[in-house]
Amino acid sequence: MVASVSTSTSTTQSSANSLVSSSDKSLGKQDFLTLLIAQLKNQDPLKPQDDSAFVAQLAQFSGLEQQMQSNTSLSSIITQLQGQSNAQLTTLVGKNATIQGRLVTLDGNGGGVPATFRLDAASTKTTATIQDSNGKTVRTVDLGARNVGIAQFTWDGRNSAGDLQPAGTYSVTISASSSSGAPVSVTQDISGTVSSVSFEKGYPVINLQNGVSAPASELLRVESPPSNP
Repeated sequence: MVASVSTSTSTTQSSANSLVSSSDKSLGKQDFLTLLIAQLKNQDPLKPQDDSAFVAQLAQFSGLEQQMQSNTSLSSIITQLQGQSNAQLTTLVGKNATIQGRLVTLDGNGGGVPATFRLDAASTKTTATIQDSNGKTVRTVDLGARNVGIAQFTWDGRNSAGDLQPAGTYSVTISASSSSGAPVSVTQDISGTVSSVSFEKGYPVINLQNGVSAPASELLRVESPPSNP
């Protein structure tokens, strides 16, 4: 009888060890149920499972099942809300939108980030000043002469010493002057008609007919196009 009890205990321990040593190192619903059944089948006949302990284990199993059902429901709700949000963004097509052009997001992996601006007149000197989230200037870029209208340049993500900057949000301030040295008005909030909304990058991107694109999070305002008389 002692040998039988020892064998049963060893079997239960082996089942537990097999579950704990699984690759994900966590017990799911089926793992918990398997362990509970193995414990009941291989319990010591001289010391059967205590009723209170058994009830507590059943309560834990019930709680685990309810939590998994809640997680599934929450995931479904999030998916539905995301779908509704995306559907609402598509209604922007054909409307006039204004997006902010001063802030850029750097991924820190060497990928360049575009900055868009509009000049009210042609400039002979154009400068981009890049600052981090603390307001510290990390680089000043000479953009040379630019024509009137929308212009764009791509910051390579490096400071004045050529060092790649960490991921984060940076501000790009554009200043310009004419041949006489007079300042040229620069607008970094770009407006245009929304041509499409894309989702390929994992987040919604608003595309304007003038070629400017920006994440939906940088949308400042939306206006209905003027009606034809």
